Amino acid sequence: MPSFDIVSKVDPQTLENAVNTAKKELATRYDLRDTKGGMELDKKGNTILLSSENSMRIKALEDILLARVVKQGIDGTALDFTAEEQPSGNLVKKTIKVRAGVDKEAGRKIIKTIKDSKIKVEAQMQDDQIRVTSKKIDDLQAVIALLRRTDNGQPLQFVNMK
Repeated sequence: MPSFDIVSKVDPQTLENAVNTAKKELATRYDLRDTKGGMELDKKGNTILLSSENSMRIKALEDILLARVVKQGIDGTALDFTAEEQPSGNLVKKTIKVRAGVDKEAGRKIIKTIKDSKIKVEAQMQDDQIRVTSKKIDDLQAVIALLRRTDNGQPLQFVNMK
């Protein structure tokens, strides 16, 4: 029976390249050249730490990072900018999470979207991915087209088409 998996993941090497490129741009920008702080990628925690002297510069760091991430081909919705800024000494720090896997809430929303479409497929949540099965490959392709048209709040990839 044909099937595919819906996942949401970011290639760690591509993300590291984007952060390194953003750091280089940070070093060459005239308005940010002699500021304290910067950006660091935590691979294990899957987060990016931004630090600077004030909130305005944190916003500039976010813009630089987002531009570099998109330029590297990573969907901008993979980064979660909702965290609050934390004052730490004379610096302001902000932690940006990199979304990995389809979370439960988004998974329910995706499955509901698939069921409401009345396409003859079966979707089930498996850990941090969704498995979609059907008797026809055409129905699976219709589900992929449907999900690409809808806004799910996070980037989706369709893998393991069998």
